[in-house]
This record gives sequence, structure tokens and C-alpha cells, in this order.
Amino acid sequence: MDIIFDQALVARNRKRALRTFDPKATFLLDIAAEELAGRLAIVERRFETAVSLHDATGEAAAAALRTGKVGDIARIELAGGYRDNVLPVREAPLEAPDLTPASLNLVLSPLSLHLTNDTPGVLVQIRRALKPDGLLLAAIPGAGTLQELRDVLLAAESEIYGGVSPRVIPFADVRDVGGLLQRAGFSLPVVDAETYTVRYDSLFDLMRDLRAMGMTNPLADRSRKPLARRFFLRAAELYAERHSDPDGRIRATFSIVYASGWAPHESQQKPLRPGSAKARLADALKTAEVKLEK
Repeated sequence: MDIIFDQALVARNRKRALRTFDPKATFLLDIAAEELAGRLAIVERRFETAVSLHDATGEAAAAALRTGKVGDIARIELAGGYRDNVLPVREAPLEAPDLTPASLNLVLSPLSLHLTNDTPGVLVQIRRALKPDGLLLAAIPGAGTLQELRDVLLAAESEIYGGVSPRVIPFADVRDVGGLLQRAGFSLPVVDAETYTVRYDSLFDLMRDLRAMGMTNPLADRSRKPLARRFFLRAAELYAERHSDPDGRIRATFSIVYASGWAPHESQQKPLRPGSAKARLADALKTAEVKLEK
């Protein structure tokens, strides 16, 4: 397994963000919590036992409760990396949530799976923790997130230092997430993405928000070399030149992949066997069938 993320640094970033907690900087968690709750609300069943994994503020669990579709829900959080609310909390690492097999009807994962080195392994743990016909609802930052920031940091570093190092983490696209769900053994996977554009006065305001979110660079192979002030000033200039609106404010893109998958159960719909169709597509389209030459 490749080590992409420094898990100790991920935990430190979250703890630091909570020490200087800024409620305005939790907007992504708030968006994900409400979106997951909205998707849960339209499922025509009730989930008696649920867990929310590493959502830091507890808003995802609270929003799920407000739907009336959940009985008991607990939170699993990084040690010291969460805000308390009235819900019970158990501490566990991102990659080892310590879930009892076949114990849950619902698992929520708001904005944490993207920081795991062994994402397939974590998904397998979640699937095994679900009872048959149990549901996973996840929100995962996806491809396109912080693309503007990645662009200007690479350009500024190349210009000033003559080389580049990774400063924005990689993000999975929709097809990657769908493939991971299938690989982990989930049935009936559904994956889609929503893109949100947030405007800031400058690069420094964006970086302040990312720090307050606990989203500063946790890459294991990040450069340890200190950066000069001129690097950030040049990056800010490039951001304003390349990614600003007519009023001078800059744009930051955040893409969130929303994913759902079910633990297999005999009652679930299954795809038809190849060749079992009882009607021809050509007849439905009222056109002639043309056989292709081999």
C-alpha cells in the first residue's frame, strides 16, 4: 500500500483547526451534512442503528437525526479532533474505525474518506459493519477541488525555485469512487458530483479558510523546505491574474462526490443475465437491426 497521507499530520491539522474554531469555515461540512440528510430523507425506510464517521463538527449526524429516518446514531472521531455535541462519541483513527461486523443499518461518511491511504480497505470495513441491506452515504471531495490553487502554486514554485513539489492533495473522480464501491462489495452503487464555487478577496483569505478547515497539506512526500514570502506573493498575483472575476475577487472550486451503496441482500434488485431480454431494442426504436461484420 502506498502511503500518500501522513495520518499523524492529518490529525494535527484537525486538532489545530478546532483550537481556533471558526464556524464560518465549516461551510463545506455543513453543505455535505445537509446534502446527505436530503438523500437520506427520500429513502423509504428507517435506520435504527447508525454511525457518522469523522465529521468533526457532528453536523452530519445531527442533520440525519432531523430527518426522522434514524433511530440511534453515534459518532466516531479522531482523538481530540472533534467538537462535542449531545451525541455519544468514540475515538478511532480514519483508517481503523473499529466497527463491529453486521452491527449497523446506516453509515455516514462526510468529507473524510479522501484522506485515507487504504480507501478500499476502509470501505470494506464499512461494508462488513453494515447489516444486510444496510446503507452507506458518503461525501468525498472530488476531482476539480482547489484546481485554481493547484495551478498557481505549481506555477509560482516553478518560476521561483525551478522545480515543483505536491502542495494540493489528489482527489478522486466520480468513476474512481464508483469503482471503489464495487470493489468493496457494495451493491446498487450510485455516485454523482456537485461543484461549488466560493469567492475570496485574495489567496491569503482562501488559505486562512483551508487552515481553519484542517485542510492544509498532509501529503507524506510534501516538501519540508521553508517557502519565502515572495513565493506566496507571486502565487497571489498569479491567482488574481488567472482566476478572478471582474470585481477582482478570486474563485475557488470545491467538488463533492456523493456516493451511496448497500450491503448485499437477497431482496435487492439484480441485473438481468446477458441475452435474457424479451424485446429487441430495434423494435422499441422502430428501426432496422443492422448486424456488424466481425
